[in-house]
Amino acid sequence: MADVAAAAGVSGQTVSRVVNSSPRVDPATRARVEAAMAQLGYRPHRAARALRTGRTQTLGLVVSTLASVGNSRMLQAVADAAAARGYALTVVTLGAAADVRGAFERLSDQGVDGAVVLNEATAAALGTTGPRGLRLVVVDAPPGTVGVGIVQSDHAEGARSATTHLLGLGHRTVHHVAGPEGSFAAAERERGWREALAAAGRTAPAVARGDWTAASAHSASASLARDPAVTAVFAANDQSALGAIRAFAEAGRRIPEDVSIVGFDDIADAADYRPPLTTVRQDFDRLGELAVSALVAGIEDRASGFHVVPTTLVVRESSAPPLTR
Repeated sequence: MADVAAAAGVSGQTVSRVVNSSPRVDPATRARVEAAMAQLGYRPHRAARALRTGRTQTLGLVVSTLASVGNSRMLQAVADAAAARGYALTVVTLGAAADVRGAFERLSDQGVDGAVVLNEATAAALGTTGPRGLRLVVVDAPPGTVGVGIVQSDHAEGARSATTHLLGLGHRTVHHVAGPEGSFAAAERERGWREALAAAGRTAPAVARGDWTAASAHSASASLARDPAVTAVFAANDQSALGAIRAFAEAGRRIPEDVSIVGFDDIADAADYRPPLTTVRQDFDRLGELAVSALVAGIEDRASGFHVVPTTLVVRESSAPPLTR
């Protein structure tokens, strides 16, 4: 640090402020110090900084599984947002045991400053007391949950927009291939679907339930595919939509001529489904940014808050008016 200060013509304290991203450095001086750091190959020593500040500049992430596309997208978004702030990321998956307490203890042993808890792991995390001092931000939890920051997509509004879109095309009702019980996101999407049907004066049909995977949705959709009265389906996520498309195709029913299908997430492959999938887009990058920002705020003893990210309906070829017979 002394070498950097000499090369930049500033004090050691100024170099320290630049390294720690202090706003108390004017842009021209910051640029000069950063140029000297690059020229000399200077890198802050993370372990030494942790000894001095009591913080490791490492965040944890707790997730039930990375098999679902939504969780993988969130991992990428959180990792990118953490790196942009100079934080490392440690990931713990729960697996079949769903041992949230053990996950928190492992992260605490590794000295993380705080943790983001994703989606299905949230329900278990909210019923568990974590290690003292471990700051938490959860992605998808009921508003008003005490002691944690909360970030979520507007799942219910996204589901309402999908259902209203299908009704607006002229379908008499909309069936739902739902996500797993116990999932906040799945429950909110089901709620939005029900509310849209109620607003249109329609009674909600029985739910077909899967577990976010295409295989489970394929099985859950088999009875729907055999029913000629079913002309519109809202699936809880894009993978479930893929499974439903397969079930209807196997029953000899065409998408969208015989059945319209809408998904949720707008994963990277959604536009390449056959036909391209109408779906509700989640802004995973924004969710990741807000989760990391809220967690860092909590680490710095500021309010983490409650953040809701809007969703957007993306209309493609998998939804169309019902055929007139």
